[in-house]
Amino acid sequence: MLQPTTIKFIKDLKKNNNKPWFDDNRKKYEAAKTDFISFVENLIAAISKFDPAVATLKPKDCIFRINRDVRFSKDKSPYKTNMGTYINPGGKKVNTPGYYFHCEPGQNFAAGGLYVPEPPVLAKVRQEIDYNFDEWKKIINHKSFKKYFPKIDGVEVLSRPPKGYSVDNPAIEFLKMKSFIASTPLTDAQLTDKGLIKDVSKVFEAMKPMISFLNHAMQ
Repeated sequence: MLQPTTIKFIKDLKKNNNKPWFDDNRKKYEAAKTDFISFVENLIAAISKFDPAVATLKPKDCIFRINRDVRFSKDKSPYKTNMGTYINPGGKKVNTPGYYFHCEPGQNFAAGGLYVPEPPVLAKVRQEIDYNFDEWKKIINHKSFKKYFPKIDGVEVLSRPPKGYSVDNPAIEFLKMKSFIASTPLTDAQLTDKGLIKDVSKVFEAMKPMISFLNHAMQ
């Protein structure tokens, strides 16, 4: 679980997204950061029970900075109004299939998969789905997967079939996708509930077969 004070800090930051306020409330931020680190450490341990590949990760490898990169953004707000972590064997800086937790009151979610990979990687994933479409369908239509993820989000989807694939390909819906993301919302009440780690790890465990499929495709 996360502490109510952590959730309150994020809410207050959203209302006061400026450096003077942040500096005045730095101790509250440090307390929230420590709380989130502890949560991620426990989440890694829970995930490693069904995905041992992440067992050696440390929270610092997975947690995103609170500071926003505003260099190329019209929105110059200096801080993110969420706390997020991306758990995969390579850590947050590596775009390989993994598990993402997003804490933002009113917009919390647990998600995972592969987000906008480079063209050579995307080509491999498309080929794997094409060659093993029955296996892909079995994974995304399994009752444990459907419980949390009604559909896969392609984020960006081509209007036409990618080169090398015909419009009547049975897998064309997925072959047009540029990402393969499964996501489920979490309530604010869940954030401070003692069952949070259990709830989120169940979501990620249901996602694991898809993660394994995507990892295999990239090899």
